[in-house]
Amino acid sequence: MARIVSIEAVPHTIDVNRALAIVSAAGSHPVSRYVLVHVHTDERATGIGEANVVPAWSGESQAGAVAVVEELFTPLLVGQDPRHVARLSDAIDLAIIGNPFTKAAIEMALLDAAAKLLGVPANLLLGGARRTGEIPLKASIGAFSPSEAARVAEWALAQGFRAAKVKVGLSVPEDLERVGAVRAAVGDDFPLGVDANAGWTEQQVVAALPGLERLGVNVIEEPLRRRDFRGCARLRQRSSIPIMLDESVFTPQDGLDAIRADACDLISVYPGKNGGIRRSLEIASLAAAAGLRCVIGSNLEWDIATAAMLHLAVTMPALSPIIHHDIIGPLYHTRRVGEPLIRFDRGHALLPEGIGLGVSL
Repeated sequence: MARIVSIEAVPHTIDVNRALAIVSAAGSHPVSRYVLVHVHTDERATGIGEANVVPAWSGESQAGAVAVVEELFTPLLVGQDPRHVARLSDAIDLAIIGNPFTKAAIEMALLDAAAKLLGVPANLLLGGARRTGEIPLKASIGAFSPSEAARVAEWALAQGFRAAKVKVGLSVPEDLERVGAVRAAVGDDFPLGVDANAGWTEQQVVAALPGLERLGVNVIEEPLRRRDFRGCARLRQRSSIPIMLDESVFTPQDGLDAIRADACDLISVYPGKNGGIRRSLEIASLAAAAGLRCVIGSNLEWDIATAAMLHLAVTMPALSPIIHHDIIGPLYHTRRVGEPLIRFDRGHALLPEGIGLGVSL
C-alpha cells in the first residue's frame, strides 16, 4: 500500500502579458501568484497541484497557503494512502474554513499521485470522460478603452478563439462603448458575453440591458454583488440574456441556494474556486438536476491547474455546449510550466494525454 512520505508547497510568481492583463470591476491582474504542491509517495510517484491565490478573490495569499499546507494539511496526510482521495479531501475540508484554492491544490496532487500509482489518467478516477478532450474556449477582454479592447479582440481572432467575453461593471455608458468596439472588431456572428464581476447595481443592469441586447450579448456573468440571488432572479424576469453566476457560487451550498432562488441560467465552476474537482462535480450535478448548464471559469491558472480543469471538463455533467469556457490562463502569461505544456488549437484547449493529470514538472 502506497504512503505519502512528504509534501512540499513552493511559491511562484509570474507576470501576466501586459497587453492582455485583465482589468475588471474586481481590480487588475498584472501578476499571478501561485503555490505548487508536491505530494511525494514511498512508491516514487509524486502528485502535483496548483493554487492560484488572490486575497481579494478568495482571501488566500502565498504565505498563507504555504502555512496551511505545512502546518495543517501535511500532518493530516503524511502516512496516508493517496489513493483515498475522497476521505483525505474530506479531512482537509474539516481542518480549516475556506481556503478553496489551497484545498484544490492538495486534491489535484492527490488525484495526480493516485492516478499515477494506478497507471491511468486522472479523469478515470472521476468516472471517465463523457466527451472528447477538445474544449471550446472564449477569450477574456479586460475593461480597457474601446480601442484597446478592440485590439485584444483582434488578437483573440488571430489566436483562433471563436468566442469572447468583455469585462464590464464600471460605468454603463463606457461599458457599452467597450462592448460595441469589440463587437465591431469580431463581427455579428461571433459569440460575445459580458462579465461584470459583481460591479453593477440592479438599476445599472436594467439600464444596460437594451444596449447589451442590441449588441447581441449571449450571457451576463455575475451582474450584481456576490450572493444577491434575489436581485439576479428579478433580472432574469426582465432580461432575454441568460444570467451566469461565478463569484456567488464557491460551494455546493451556494449552488443549491442559487438554484432554489431561480437566480441563474448557468453556473461557472472550476477546481480552485470550488475547493477541488470533486466539489466542482457536486455543483455541476446540482445544476444538471435543476436543468441548468455549467461553464468552466478561470482565475488565470498555470498549466498544472489548467490540466485539472480539462479533466473536470471532460467528466462533468451539464457542461455548456453554447457558452464557451475560460480554460485560458497559460495563454495570458509570460512564462509556462509543465512537460508537456497544455496545447491549444483553433480556439480549443486539449486534454493532456498520459497518466495522472498528464503534466509533470
